[in-house]
Amino acid sequence: MSELTLAPPLRISTGIDEAAARRTLRAQIAKLERELAELFTRAYPRKGFDWSVASRSGPRLLGLQELEELRDDLAGRVEDVRHELRGRNQVEQANIRLIDRMVADPASYRWVQVSADDVGARGCKYWHSLPKLGIVGMLMGWWRVKISSGCP
Repeated sequence: MSELTLAPPLRISTGIDEAAARRTLRAQIAKLERELAELFTRAYPRKGFDWSVASRSGPRLLGLQELEELRDDLAGRVEDVRHELRGRNQVEQANIRLIDRMVADPASYRWVQVSADDVGARGCKYWHSLPKLGIVGMLMGWWRVKISSGCP
């Protein structure tokens, strides 16, 4: 019997330009970092958001996989912050409408208090529906919205 010899498999070069892939990933990461910074300026003075960009164990060149992971982490964080900011915005708008209703009809919102934090503002200011003249005003139905002067 004669043996058949097979030709070695052909090596096909995919021609992946790693430098171009790195440039693209770095551009995407930069765009996401800018978006995160813009969200920070829109969210100020609200607290409780995660704005940090985690380091990848010191200064070094990141591989393609690490750049992709960083991009994906940033994209997830940007989306999370957007979602949370949208939710807080809705709550703050509802609180602003509540203040408007309180001012229009304080007797319907007895003892309700809304703080500056509740409407996304800085400071110690608050709106509080209270009776005029203490107990006499409470018995007579004389209510008003008192706006504090701020921090003591």
